[in-house]
Amino acid sequence: MIKATRKPLEEISSSVKGYGRILVLGCGGCTSVCLAGGQRESLELADDLAQVARAGGSTQHQSSATVERQCNPVFLAEISGRIADCDCVLSTACGAGVQNLSDAFPALPVFPALDTLFIGVDIDVGLYEERCRHCASCMLAYTGGICPVTRCAKSLFNGPCGGTRVDGGCEVGEGKSCAWLEIHDRLKAQGRLDSILSLRPPMDWVDRGPATLVQVGYEGRYTAAKVAAP
Repeated sequence: MIKATRKPLEEISSSVKGYGRILVLGCGGCTSVCLAGGQRESLELADDLAQVARAGGSTQHQSSATVERQCNPVFLAEISGRIADCDCVLSTACGAGVQNLSDAFPALPVFPALDTLFIGVDIDVGLYEERCRHCASCMLAYTGGICPVTRCAKSLFNGPCGGTRVDGGCEVGEGKSCAWLEIHDRLKAQGRLDSILSLRPPMDWVDRGPATLVQVGYEGRYTAAKVAAP
């Protein structure tokens, strides 16, 4: 899931300075799961902003609400009444949710309350680790389910680099094991070690602009004009 963390309170309060009625809008999706932007976090942020306002002698009013997902316009329609009663919105969704919210209500200023970090897994409560950089060229079938882009300090597509330490550690990523050693050992255990000999072409990291995905089987549902529309 997408992982995010709350921006510094000073930065958040500065972005909404001068607005009288602020709606802190929580998201029940990814940012809720990673304890950064769900109902509880949106209530806490509204309270923190209220304290800042009182300390500064401001009459600013904060309220909060939470929708199931801010990246889906269906759920945003549920808060249209609340939106009409505020001067700006603070979104505790990921960057995609903030943009979707801005598109749904273009006349209203929408500010992000979080910094979107990465796609990752849950290690423990409040502890997450990046596992995917959405590179659009997934190699997990060739690397035993271990992503070399995120777990190798050099993001090597073909490895190891020759800098693996005697203890299996990485020469660059301090305290981290060599991802390509892990890939080697897992493929060997699975009887698929020949897969590591299949060289992969370099990743094309050129910015492709905003992408659009139409899943297989849904092509006939969308015209080219709809897909191309922002």
